[in-house]
Amino acid sequence: MEEEPAFGGGSMSKQFFTGKRIELTPIDIEKDVEIWEGWNHDSDYLRLLDDFPANQHSAPLLKEYIEKEESPNALFMIRTLKEQKLIGFIELAGYDWVARNAWVGVGIGDPDFRSQGYGTEAMNLLLKFAFRGQNLRRVNLGVFSFNNRAIRCYEKSGFKYEGVEREAIYKDDQRWDVHLMGVLQSEWEAMQALDTAD
Repeated sequence: MEEEPAFGGGSMSKQFFTGKRIELTPIDIEKDVEIWEGWNHDSDYLRLLDDFPANQHSAPLLKEYIEKEESPNALFMIRTLKEQKLIGFIELAGYDWVARNAWVGVGIGDPDFRSQGYGTEAMNLLLKFAFRGQNLRRVNLGVFSFNNRAIRCYEKSGFKYEGVEREAIYKDDQRWDVHLMGVLQSEWEAMQALDTAD
C-alpha cells in the first residue's frame, strides 16, 4: 500500500520550505496560473522543458490540469521572500514508496531571476523536504544534454551523472541526449554536514 507524502504544517513547513531568499508555497490557482501562462510564451523557457508545463500554454488548461491532478505529486511555487514575487515552480513526482524515491522537475519562469542561484536554492529546499520530511532514499531527474546551466545547478545540489538516454529528444532540428542524474539521501546529508562544518 502506497503512503501519501506528508506535507506538514506550521513550524515544520517553515523549516522545510523557507530559504535565505525564497520560499516554496502551494499554488494559488486563481492568481499563479496567469503568471505561469506568461512563462509558457517564453521560447527560451519552453526550450528547456519536455513535458508539462511546456505543452500547457493557456491559463484555463493549466488550471484544469492542476484541479484534476489526483496523483500525490508535491507541486510548489517558488516565491521571493522579500517581494513575494512568483518566479518559478518545483515538483516532486513519480513517487515509488517501496523503493522510496521520486523524480524532480524545476523551472525558473521569470527571466529576471535566472542564472542567479534561485534554482539551486529551490532544489536544496526541496531535497531537504524529500530526505528529512518524507524520508526518501534518492531523488532522480532527467536533463537535456545542452542545458549546461541546469546541469551545474544540479551538481551543486549533489546530483551525480548516472546514465544517458541517447538521442531521446528532438529540438532545434537535431537530436539530443537526456542525462540521467540522481542524489542519495546519504550523499546529501554528507554535504549538509560539510556545509555546517564550514
